[in-house]
Amino acid sequence: MKKVAIIGGLRIPFVKSFKDYNHISNQEMLTTCLNALVARYQLSGKRLGEVALGALLNRSTEWNFARECVLGTALDPHTPAYNLTRACGTSLDATIQLGLRIACGQIETAIAGGSDTNSDIPLLLRQQLAWKLTDLRSAKTLGQRLKILAAIRLKDLKPVYPSIVEPRTGLSMGQHTEKMVKEWGITREEQDALAYQSHMNAAKAYADGFFNDLVIEFKGVKKDTIIRGDTTPAKLAALKPAFDFSGHGTLTAGNSTLYTDGASALLMASEEYAQQQNWPVQAHLVDAETAAVDYVNGEGLLMAPTYAVARMLKRNHLKLQDFDVYEIHEAFCGQVLCTLKAWEDAAYCKKLGWDTPLGSIDRSKLNTKGGSVAIGHPFAATGTRILAQTAKILQERGSGRALVSICTAGGMGVTAILER
Repeated sequence: MKKVAIIGGLRIPFVKSFKDYNHISNQEMLTTCLNALVARYQLSGKRLGEVALGALLNRSTEWNFARECVLGTALDPHTPAYNLTRACGTSLDATIQLGLRIACGQIETAIAGGSDTNSDIPLLLRQQLAWKLTDLRSAKTLGQRLKILAAIRLKDLKPVYPSIVEPRTGLSMGQHTEKMVKEWGITREEQDALAYQSHMNAAKAYADGFFNDLVIEFKGVKKDTIIRGDTTPAKLAALKPAFDFSGHGTLTAGNSTLYTDGASALLMASEEYAQQQNWPVQAHLVDAETAAVDYVNGEGLLMAPTYAVARMLKRNHLKLQDFDVYEIHEAFCGQVLCTLKAWEDAAYCKKLGWDTPLGSIDRSKLNTKGGSVAIGHPFAATGTRILAQTAKILQERGSGRALVSICTAGGMGVTAILER
């Protein structure tokens, strides 16, 4: 098996939706990231082994989205590409799939990436109207056409907006997380404290120049716009609940991710190919795992990474404490805290296949350059954002091991181990 090298990643600034990137498509955002990678690593005219890209909020007409993005770059047009989707874990899953192909020798180079925007959202026709329009197209006579047109009602013309809710429960991720934090006894103060730390870490990373070679200017925006280096615990405490208006809600706009637009991409290669190209290797993708929970019957929607990490640790003969860096996606600060608390719980860890608790982690090693609450969360772009950030941390350290964990809609989780 070949070693899978992470060469480097790039992204455009992550911005609050409905502001800076209005009317800009996923394809334009992600193609910009790809072209930046092409320029940085001198890939113009070169054929890569594979490109895997995804976007959750995609148009039905963009059925060949990844291939179109590649054709918009200076890569050799013989470079193949395909779409994939696993909710918030999309670009991490793309990296894993491509890493497996590199490891078994099928390909030598690859790019993984993702993009999402709420500011160019694809609206849908109501199904009743779609059926009527389809029938209209098939109608043979004027009488048939008039009859179909007469059957169209005003309510049929109301567009359908994509909704981030679980189809089987009708609840949003935030509402599910409210249930989780109540189950695990996570307080509002704990969530706000983690959110505050996320913003402080991200603001310091920018001040230190950490993001200078990770974030490229796009549409006049030079840096992420959601980070609040001037926030305070008092400001976070003053925010109202965002998902539970009963007076008992603890999730707010301050300790939850905001709707975000953005894109990211990551270049990978076999160790041998990287050496041939004189590409410095930032880190290696060592292993990965996915999992799912039965959230419909009571398990916490965003708790699947607890299972994935437990299995991955056991397979690699590692303990939870055997990591120098922890990058846990902050869909909500409450979800991160539930995950950490679950790993400390003996009864819960028995469900994960462990005879003892996985234990606690050193919080000073968690999301040290800022997490999704501060940086933002364009769904499909988050995976390669986190991987590029983590690989650079390991490169700067000179050595170490990192745990990456992302929860997703549908009660799934995607996790990985990086080493240098």
